Amino acid sequence: MGVLTYTDEHTSTVSPSRIFKASILNSHNLMPKLLPDAIESIEFIKGDGGVGSIKQINFAGGFVKHQVEEVDAKTFTYKYSVIEGMGISDKIEKVSYEIKLEDAPDGGTLSKMTTTIYTHGDFELKEEELKAGKEKVLGLYKVVEAYLI
Repeated sequence: MGVLTYTDEHTSTVSPSRIFKASILNSHNLMPKLLPDAIESIEFIKGDGGVGSIKQINFAGGFVKHQVEEVDAKTFTYKYSVIEGMGISDKIEKVSYEIKLEDAPDGGTLSKMTTTIYTHGDFELKEEELKAGKEKVLGLYKVVEAYLI
């Protein structure tokens, strides 16, 4: 198994508590409204959003299942893994994300996200595939930020 890890940081003028509530705690309600052409629905297959919950995100062309590993509204930390659906294949076992929102010096938010991709065998992702994944995540972040502003 191969393991690839990278970290991204983004800043926002919106406070960590507001971003966390909108993009993590209330994402199942908010994202289908903000991105109706991309996200058809988000539903909990297991649990209610806490640790151990499994959330299914339904897109026009498929779905992904997220398993929640940590959610802490006091430290604004969220960890989950994509365990099934789009992006998971005979080459990729799972993709794990760790999101930490912190107070930025200007009063906004510094968002740190660590992505870990677990591949089967010697499979290596191409740079353009990594870049496309990063751009999708940043796009979601920007949509939520724009909504909150």
